[in-house]
Amino acid sequence: MKELENKTILITGGTGSFGSTVLKKLLSYNVKEIRIFSRDEKKQDDMRNTFRDPKLKFIIGDVRNYKSVYDASKGVDYIYHAAALKQVPSCEFYPLEAIKTNALGTDNVLSAAIENKVLKVVCLSTDKAVYPVNAMGMTKALMEKILVSKSRITSETSFIGTRYGNVMASRGSVIPLFIKQIKNNEPITITDPKMTRFMMSLDEAVDLVLYAFSDGENGDIYVQKAPAATIETLALALKEIFKSEVPIKVIGTRHGEKAYESLLSREEFVKAVDKGNYYKVPDDNRDLNYQNYFSEGEIEVSNVEDYNSNNTNILNVAQMKEVLLNLDYVKEELNNA
Repeated sequence: MKELENKTILITGGTGSFGSTVLKKLLSYNVKEIRIFSRDEKKQDDMRNTFRDPKLKFIIGDVRNYKSVYDASKGVDYIYHAAALKQVPSCEFYPLEAIKTNALGTDNVLSAAIENKVLKVVCLSTDKAVYPVNAMGMTKALMEKILVSKSRITSETSFIGTRYGNVMASRGSVIPLFIKQIKNNEPITITDPKMTRFMMSLDEAVDLVLYAFSDGENGDIYVQKAPAATIETLALALKEIFKSEVPIKVIGTRHGEKAYESLLSREEFVKAVDKGNYYKVPDDNRDLNYQNYFSEGEIEVSNVEDYNSNNTNILNVAQMKEVLLNLDYVKEELNNA
């Protein structure tokens, strides 16, 4: 990617699952420097020892602290903003903490980018931001609104959003939990057998972010067209892969969970641009002319559904197995079984 050649890149939350994966891809380009910005010195040290690359610079800081973000983004060309509180139950119990990181932290990153004349910022969001019912989704929805709002006041810095569903085998996801339960010969605990979720790999998440980076314009939000599966299908596929006879135990929906997730609302789907493997939602560049909102509507919105994990391509057990067997994490766990 020529746009990245000899450029300095900052990754917030860079020691997380996404940061580790995108880092491998970025190092394959002729970048000048990659700055890893996060709070966890242990994870930074692990990453430093894993990669041992002089292009990597490690910065301890928190997106909640504007000064630390401002200093970290001096001389930076591009920012990938992945720092977030992502666990639904944690955000439910501590919603103010989610606001501080996911909403106010994002505002700090975008404001620092404007001040330091960063060329482009790509922010990572979640399907839970569409019709949100939990604090994590609500704060991520606010993050997207902040991004679009900031895009209206700057032309020197471009702000682009990406939104994706469950990233398979990422830290805190159910696949590592299910595999651990299988290996310990314990029942697989699922919330609701019919609950559906989008299924994406970390590599696909990185591809979405890089596509949005190269194709996006200020204020755009991108989503990937993704298949989905029920939680029961996922559990059954893992049982077959690991040749396990452990039972499946239904424990009920957790606090703040939805039966299915949406990647595009109806309102967004009406104006979304089909980009092949992706949808682009162009920036909302309306002004504060309230009269238009009351006197003019959009008839098309009433005639479409949202794009959700119930009306996308639903995988069966065999298809889910094929997807899982392509994941490095599952391959490693099979080798260690």
